[in-house]
Amino acid sequence: MIKWGVAAGTHDGSLAVVKDNEILFASHTERYSRKKNDAHLNQEMIEQALSYGKPDIIHWYEDPYKKALRKYKAGQPNKWMNPRKYLSEYGIQGEIKYGNHHESHAAAGFATSKFDSAAVLVIDAIGEFTTTSISLYSADERGKISGRKLYKRIYPQSLGLFYSAITDRVQLKANEDEYILMGMSAYGEPRHVEEMSAMLSSGFNFHRGCRNSFPQADHFDLAASAQRVYEQEFIKLLSLTETLAKSDNLVLMGGCALNCLANRHISKFFKNIWVMPNPGDAGSSIGAIAAGERQMLNWKTPYLGEEIKGRYPVKEALSELLENNIVGVANGRAEFGPRALGNRSLLANPTGKEMQDLVNKIKQRQEFRPFAPVIRQEDVHKYFCVEKDFESPYMQFIVKAKDPEKYPAIVHKDGTSRVQTVTREQHAGLYRLLTQYKKHTGTPMLMNTSLNIKGEPMVNSRKDADLFQKRYGVKVVS
Repeated sequence: MIKWGVAAGTHDGSLAVVKDNEILFASHTERYSRKKNDAHLNQEMIEQALSYGKPDIIHWYEDPYKKALRKYKAGQPNKWMNPRKYLSEYGIQGEIKYGNHHESHAAAGFATSKFDSAAVLVIDAIGEFTTTSISLYSADERGKISGRKLYKRIYPQSLGLFYSAITDRVQLKANEDEYILMGMSAYGEPRHVEEMSAMLSSGFNFHRGCRNSFPQADHFDLAASAQRVYEQEFIKLLSLTETLAKSDNLVLMGGCALNCLANRHISKFFKNIWVMPNPGDAGSSIGAIAAGERQMLNWKTPYLGEEIKGRYPVKEALSELLENNIVGVANGRAEFGPRALGNRSLLANPTGKEMQDLVNKIKQRQEFRPFAPVIRQEDVHKYFCVEKDFESPYMQFIVKAKDPEKYPAIVHKDGTSRVQTVTREQHAGLYRLLTQYKKHTGTPMLMNTSLNIKGEPMVNSRKDADLFQKRYGVKVVS
């Protein structure tokens, strides 16, 4: 039985295909349309999904009736979207079932985890009405899942809307640049924590923005304050989740799960953690299927999108890196999620600050923004302050570097790095490249960032890779 999941209409459109419990395909619309955070579907993506077979059932990621009601109460325009009519305009026919926004988030996380039971914490801007939810999920021996809601917050009380409003306040793009705000926080002082906390507790509607708040405030201080307030509230939610669910396992979902700086607090409350690599709305195309079918899914890899065929270009990439060049890699299936994990990556030597400056210039990013290191699993504890069994295959956690001055291109101002660990089983090609690079240079890691420039989607196809190479003068190997 072929099942499709669709998340579209607001931002970060995506489409997923599942047969039985196998995830066959999942991708972001923006990768095909080349429009950042494209909310709508794309015919080329649909054709690729159809190559796996026509859908027997289509799961829509939220409830359009409840969403329209919330928009009406919030005084928003364009209140009603008819998913059936919308899908038919793309030639998508079949039975359609509506889901629930937070349940799609929660199911996406739990169904792709290895847990039999877990607490599930979802934090985002807003779904239909819910903005934060805590649930307890379990799966039986047949892989059928069930969830019980333990707690929720409803609109307009929203930690996600707060963070997005501050993103807008510092003249960044809400629902897109929140990760830049997180990076800015290391350069400011948290001078506005008390005022922001008071606004949150008073019921201030951050959905309407706060551009007139904090007059004359430094943008970096606002970022530091917003991050501090978010972490304080996040810790409270972790404590509440632990108390209510009484589980050692946590699944964290929603767009706020991408706040890897805050995620370092999770281990204080839970022994085992799973954050699906695409925890925001785009990941809910998978979640809509899992929630609608009440079914665990066989999660193997985040590489679920467009395929560029061929062996992983270890020799070609290594040749460029040994010349101290930046090199792009576009090979295999594209990552499903916002992080480049080796298949659509820019790689470089992490030992020079000038390399960070050069890559930021090429990518047209702010100078202060850091890059992530990618390192073999068995090496990570030697160079970062983590336990020997630490794993971070999806760049979801911030850790302290042991020798930050030696690897300045991948260390932020506060001495931390957003580490990606790699095993041979997870990505044999990238693991071989790291092994060869260490053998030739003694350097155990590479700088890894997404193969795109600021404001554009990641490279998807070989055609995109060729265009990137031509425009920006960086060799892209496949």
